[in-house]
Amino acid sequence: MKKLSLTLKEVVPAIIIVALALTGYGFYKYSTLKDENATLQARVVKLEDMLGITEKDLARTAGEKEGLSQELTAEKERVGSLVEEVQDIAGTVGVLDKLSKTDKELLQKYSKVYFLNEHYVPPRLTAIPLTHLYNEGAPLQIHSNVWPYLEDLITDAADDDVTLWINSAYRSFGTQASLKAGYTIVYGTGANAFSADQGYSEHQLGTTVDFTTRGIGGGFDGFSSTPAYEWLLQNAHKHGFVLSYPKGNAYYVFEPWHWRFVGKKLATYLYDNEQNFYDADQRKINEYLVNIFD
Repeated sequence: MKKLSLTLKEVVPAIIIVALALTGYGFYKYSTLKDENATLQARVVKLEDMLGITEKDLARTAGEKEGLSQELTAEKERVGSLVEEVQDIAGTVGVLDKLSKTDKELLQKYSKVYFLNEHYVPPRLTAIPLTHLYNEGAPLQIHSNVWPYLEDLITDAADDDVTLWINSAYRSFGTQASLKAGYTIVYGTGANAFSADQGYSEHQLGTTVDFTTRGIGGGFDGFSSTPAYEWLLQNAHKHGFVLSYPKGNAYYVFEPWHWRFVGKKLATYLYDNEQNFYDADQRKINEYLVNIFD
Protein backbone atom coordinates (compact mmCIF):
# COMPACT_ATOMS: atom_id res chain seq x y z
CA MET A 1 0.00 0.00 0.00
CA LYS A 2 1.19 3.51 -0.87
CA LYS A 3 1.74 5.88 2.01
CA LEU A 4 -0.42 8.99 2.00
CA SER A 5 1.96 11.88 1.86
CA LEU A 6 0.83 15.54 1.68
CA THR A 7 3.10 18.43 1.26
CA LEU A 8 2.63 21.85 2.87
CA LYS A 9 1.71 23.31 -0.48
CA GLU A 10 -1.07 20.84 -0.74
CA VAL A 11 -2.41 21.34 2.86
CA VAL A 12 -2.43 25.11 3.12
CA PRO A 13 -4.89 25.71 0.29
CA ALA A 14 -7.25 23.19 1.82
CA ILE A 15 -7.07 24.90 5.18
CA ILE A 16 -7.73 28.24 3.55
CA ILE A 17 -10.68 26.86 1.68
CA VAL A 18 -12.16 25.42 4.92
CA ALA A 19 -11.53 28.66 6.79
CA LEU A 20 -13.20 30.66 4.06
CA ALA A 21 -16.13 28.28 4.08
CA LEU A 22 -16.49 28.57 7.84
CA THR A 23 -16.16 32.32 7.69
CA GLY A 24 -18.82 32.52 5.03
CA TYR A 25 -21.13 30.32 7.05
CA GLY A 26 -20.45 32.45 10.09
CA PHE A 27 -21.34 35.63 8.21
CA TYR A 28 -24.47 33.90 6.94
CA LYS A 29 -25.55 32.84 10.42
CA TYR A 30 -24.70 36.27 11.83
CA SER A 31 -26.73 37.94 9.13
CA THR A 32 -29.59 35.57 9.69
CA LEU A 33 -29.51 36.03 13.47
CA LYS A 34 -29.23 39.78 13.05
CA ASP A 35 -32.34 39.81 10.90
CA GLU A 36 -34.18 37.59 13.33
CA ASN A 37 -33.08 39.80 16.23
CA ALA A 38 -34.29 42.89 14.42
CA THR A 39 -37.62 41.18 13.77
CA LEU A 40 -37.88 40.16 17.39
CA GLN A 41 -37.04 43.67 18.56
CA ALA A 42 -39.68 45.07 16.24
CA ARG A 43 -42.21 42.63 17.67
CA VAL A 44 -41.14 43.54 21.21
CA VAL A 45 -41.60 47.24 20.46
CA LYS A 46 -44.99 46.54 18.93
CA LEU A 47 -46.00 44.43 21.92
CA GLU A 48 -44.77 47.11 24.31
CA ASP A 49 -46.81 49.69 22.41
CA MET A 50 -49.86 47.44 22.57
CA LEU A 51 -49.24 46.78 26.27
CA GLY A 52 -49.00 50.50 26.91
CA ILE A 53 -52.34 51.03 25.20
CA THR A 54 -53.83 48.13 27.15
CA GLU A 55 -52.54 49.52 30.45
CA LYS A 56 -54.04 52.90 29.60
CA ASP A 57 -57.31 51.20 28.69
CA LEU A 58 -57.24 49.27 31.94
CA ALA A 59 -56.48 52.41 33.94
CA ARG A 60 -59.30 54.26 32.16
CA THR A 61 -61.66 51.33 32.72
CA ALA A 62 -60.66 51.13 36.38
CA GLY A 63 -61.32 54.88 36.72
CA GLU A 64 -64.68 54.52 35.00
CA LYS A 65 -65.51 51.58 37.27
CA GLU A 66 -64.57 53.60 40.36
CA GLY A 67 -66.69 56.48 39.13
CA LEU A 68 -69.63 54.20 38.47
CA SER A 69 -69.15 52.60 41.89
CA GLN A 70 -69.24 56.02 43.55
CA GLU A 71 -72.33 56.96 41.55
CA LEU A 72 -73.98 53.70 42.57
CA THR A 73 -73.12 54.30 46.23
CA ALA A 74 -74.47 57.84 46.04
CA GLU A 75 -77.65 56.58 44.36
CA LYS A 76 -78.12 53.90 47.01
CA GLU A 77 -77.72 56.54 49.72
CA ARG A 78 -80.22 58.78 47.96
CA VAL A 79 -82.70 55.93 47.60
CA GLY A 80 -82.12 54.94 51.23
CA SER A 81 -82.74 58.52 52.30
CA LEU A 82 -85.93 58.60 50.26
CA VAL A 83 -87.05 55.32 51.82
CA GLU A 84 -86.42 56.74 55.30
CA GLU A 85 -88.36 59.88 54.41
CA VAL A 86 -91.25 57.79 53.10
CA GLN A 87 -91.15 55.64 56.25
CA ASP A 88 -91.06 58.74 58.43
CA ILE A 89 -93.98 60.21 56.54
CA ALA A 90 -95.86 56.91 56.72
CA GLY A 91 -95.08 56.69 60.45
CA THR A 92 -96.26 60.25 61.00
CA VAL A 93 -99.41 59.59 59.02
CA GLY A 94 -99.95 56.41 61.04
CA VAL A 95 -99.51 58.27 64.33
CA LEU A 96 -101.83 61.05 63.20
CA ASP A 97 -104.40 58.50 62.06
CA LYS A 98 -104.10 56.67 65.38
CA LEU A 99 -104.45 59.93 67.31
CA SER A 100 -107.49 60.90 65.28
CA LYS A 101 -109.15 57.68 66.44
CA THR A 102 -108.10 58.05 70.10
CA ASP A 103 -110.34 59.82 72.60
CA LYS A 104 -108.61 63.13 73.40
CA GLU A 105 -110.27 63.26 76.82
CA LEU A 106 -108.59 60.15 78.23
CA LEU A 107 -105.49 61.88 79.61
CA GLN A 108 -106.88 65.29 80.53
CA LYS A 109 -106.78 66.54 84.12
CA TYR A 110 -110.39 66.81 85.25
CA SER A 111 -110.41 67.23 89.00
CA LYS A 112 -111.22 70.94 89.43
CA VAL A 113 -109.12 71.60 86.32
CA TYR A 114 -110.76 70.40 83.12
CA PHE A 115 -114.48 70.08 82.44
CA LEU A 116 -116.14 67.08 80.81
CA ASN A 117 -119.52 68.04 79.42
CA GLU A 118 -122.81 66.33 80.16
CA HIS A 119 -122.94 64.66 76.75
CA TYR A 120 -119.68 62.77 77.11
CA VAL A 121 -119.98 58.99 77.23
CA PRO A 122 -117.14 56.52 76.49
CA PRO A 123 -117.47 55.07 72.96
CA ARG A 124 -117.89 51.54 74.34
CA LEU A 125 -118.61 50.24 77.82
CA THR A 126 -118.20 46.69 79.11
CA ALA A 127 -120.11 45.22 82.03
CA ILE A 128 -117.71 44.13 84.78
CA PRO A 129 -118.34 40.49 85.73
CA LEU A 130 -120.24 40.22 89.01
CA THR A 131 -117.49 38.10 90.58
CA HIS A 132 -115.25 41.19 90.58
CA LEU A 133 -117.82 43.46 92.24
CA TYR A 134 -118.15 43.96 95.97
CA ASN A 135 -121.89 44.48 95.57
CA GLU A 136 -123.10 42.01 92.98
CA GLY A 137 -126.53 43.62 93.09
CA ALA A 138 -125.20 46.89 91.67
CA PRO A 139 -123.88 46.31 88.11
CA LEU A 140 -120.94 48.41 87.02
CA GLN A 141 -119.36 49.23 83.67
CA ILE A 142 -115.86 50.11 82.52
CA HIS A 143 -114.38 51.50 79.28
CA SER A 144 -114.16 48.49 76.96
CA ASN A 145 -110.49 49.09 76.11
CA VAL A 146 -109.60 49.35 79.80
CA TRP A 147 -111.29 46.17 80.92
CA PRO A 148 -108.55 43.72 79.74
CA TYR A 149 -105.95 45.68 81.76
CA LEU A 150 -108.20 45.84 84.82
CA GLU A 151 -108.95 42.13 84.62
CA ASP A 152 -105.24 41.30 84.42
CA LEU A 153 -104.56 43.53 87.43
CA ILE A 154 -107.19 41.77 89.55
CA THR A 155 -105.96 38.35 88.40
CA ASP A 156 -102.31 39.15 89.17
CA ALA A 157 -103.29 40.46 92.60
CA ALA A 158 -105.18 37.23 93.29
CA ASP A 159 -102.06 35.24 92.29
CA ASP A 160 -100.28 37.11 95.09
CA ASP A 161 -103.09 36.28 97.54
CA VAL A 162 -104.46 39.84 97.37
CA THR A 163 -108.21 40.32 97.01
CA LEU A 164 -109.49 43.32 95.05
CA TRP A 165 -113.15 44.08 94.49
CA ILE A 166 -114.55 47.01 92.56
CA ASN A 167 -116.89 49.32 94.42
CA SER A 168 -117.33 52.00 91.77
CA ALA A 169 -116.46 52.43 88.09
CA TYR A 170 -118.09 54.40 85.27
CA ARG A 171 -120.50 57.15 86.34
CA SER A 172 -122.46 59.30 83.94
CA PHE A 173 -122.67 63.08 84.27
CA GLY A 174 -126.16 62.71 85.76
CA THR A 175 -125.11 60.01 88.23
CA GLN A 176 -122.24 62.17 89.47
CA ALA A 177 -124.58 65.14 89.84
CA SER A 178 -126.98 63.09 91.99
CA LEU A 179 -124.12 61.66 94.06
CA LYS A 180 -122.62 65.09 94.71
CA ALA A 181 -126.01 66.53 95.62
CA GLY A 182 -126.51 63.77 98.21
CA TYR A 183 -123.06 64.38 99.74
CA THR A 184 -123.71 68.13 99.82
CA ILE A 185 -126.95 67.62 101.77
CA VAL A 186 -125.08 65.59 104.38
CA TYR A 187 -121.70 67.34 104.47
CA GLY A 188 -122.43 70.79 103.04
CA THR A 189 -119.44 72.45 101.38
CA GLY A 190 -117.25 69.85 103.06
CA ALA A 191 -118.30 67.47 100.30
CA ASN A 192 -115.99 69.37 97.94
CA ALA A 193 -113.02 67.84 99.72
CA PHE A 194 -113.83 64.32 98.59
CA SER A 195 -116.46 64.47 95.86
CA ALA A 196 -116.15 66.04 92.40
CA ASP A 197 -118.83 68.12 90.78
CA GLN A 198 -120.45 66.64 87.70
CA GLY A 199 -118.18 67.11 84.68
CA TYR A 200 -115.06 67.04 86.86
CA SER A 201 -115.11 63.39 87.85
CA GLU A 202 -112.62 60.91 86.42
CA HIS A 203 -115.30 58.25 86.74
CA GLN A 204 -117.18 59.77 83.79
CA LEU A 205 -114.30 58.72 81.54
CA GLY A 206 -114.98 55.06 82.30
CA THR A 207 -111.28 54.55 82.98
CA THR A 208 -111.36 54.91 86.77
CA VAL A 209 -112.31 52.50 89.56
CA ASP A 210 -112.61 52.54 93.33
CA PHE A 211 -111.28 49.36 94.93
CA THR A 212 -112.13 47.69 98.19
CA THR A 213 -110.82 44.52 99.77
CA ARG A 214 -111.28 42.05 102.58
CA GLY A 215 -111.37 43.20 106.18
CA ILE A 216 -112.83 46.69 105.72
CA GLY A 217 -116.49 45.81 105.23
CA GLY A 218 -116.68 46.83 101.60
CA GLY A 219 -116.05 50.49 102.34
CA PHE A 220 -112.93 52.62 102.01
CA ASP A 221 -111.98 53.39 105.61
CA GLY A 222 -108.73 51.66 106.41
CA PHE A 223 -107.93 50.75 102.79
CA SER A 224 -104.52 52.44 103.02
CA SER A 225 -103.49 49.96 105.74
CA THR A 226 -104.36 46.84 103.73
CA PRO A 227 -102.11 44.50 101.72
CA ALA A 228 -104.28 45.41 98.72
CA TYR A 229 -103.18 49.04 98.84
CA GLU A 230 -99.53 48.12 99.25
CA TRP A 231 -99.80 45.72 96.33
CA LEU A 232 -101.35 48.44 94.14
CA LEU A 233 -98.59 50.88 95.00
CA GLN A 234 -95.99 48.42 93.74
CA ASN A 235 -97.84 46.83 90.83
CA ALA A 236 -100.70 48.96 89.48
CA HIS A 237 -98.43 50.81 87.02
CA LYS A 238 -97.58 47.50 85.33
CA HIS A 239 -101.20 47.38 84.25
CA GLY A 240 -101.51 51.07 83.34
CA PHE A 241 -103.15 52.40 86.54
CA VAL A 242 -102.08 55.32 88.73
CA LEU A 243 -103.23 56.67 92.08
CA SER A 244 -105.03 59.94 91.32
CA TYR A 245 -105.08 61.47 94.79
CA PRO A 246 -102.10 60.51 96.95
CA LYS A 247 -101.31 62.09 100.27
CA GLY A 248 -100.80 65.84 100.07
CA ASN A 249 -102.40 66.32 96.65
CA ALA A 250 -103.96 69.72 95.88
CA TYR A 251 -107.38 68.49 94.81
CA TYR A 252 -109.08 66.09 97.21
CA VAL A 253 -108.42 64.21 100.40
CA PHE A 254 -106.16 61.20 100.22
CA GLU A 255 -108.03 58.47 98.31
CA PRO A 256 -105.94 55.27 98.33
CA TRP A 257 -108.80 53.33 96.72
CA HIS A 258 -109.19 55.60 93.64
CA TRP A 259 -107.13 54.41 90.62
CA ARG A 260 -107.21 55.73 87.07
CA PHE A 261 -106.05 54.01 83.87
CA VAL A 262 -103.57 56.10 81.86
CA GLY A 263 -101.79 53.38 79.89
CA LYS A 264 -98.77 51.25 80.79
CA LYS A 265 -96.15 53.56 79.31
CA LEU A 266 -97.31 56.71 81.08
CA ALA A 267 -98.02 54.88 84.34
CA THR A 268 -94.52 53.37 84.27
CA TYR A 269 -92.96 56.75 83.46
CA LEU A 270 -94.73 58.34 86.44
CA TYR A 271 -93.80 55.43 88.72
CA ASP A 272 -90.12 55.48 87.70
CA ASN A 273 -89.93 59.25 88.20
CA GLU A 274 -91.98 59.22 91.43
CA GLN A 275 -94.44 61.67 89.93
CA ASN A 276 -98.15 62.15 90.52
CA PHE A 277 -100.35 62.33 87.42
CA TYR A 278 -101.75 65.73 88.40
CA ASP A 279 -98.28 67.14 89.05
CA ALA A 280 -96.94 66.15 85.62
CA ASP A 281 -96.94 68.66 82.77
CA GLN A 282 -99.99 68.20 80.55
CA ARG A 283 -97.86 68.49 77.40
CA LYS A 284 -95.70 65.62 78.62
CA ILE A 285 -98.79 63.59 79.47
CA ASN A 286 -100.24 64.18 76.00
CA GLU A 287 -97.20 62.50 74.41
CA TYR A 288 -98.50 59.17 75.74
CA LEU A 289 -102.02 59.46 74.37
CA VAL A 290 -101.22 57.66 71.13
CA ASN A 291 -99.90 54.64 73.10
CA ILE A 292 -102.51 54.56 75.86
CA PHE A 293 -103.89 51.17 74.81
CA ASP A 294 -100.64 49.64 73.51
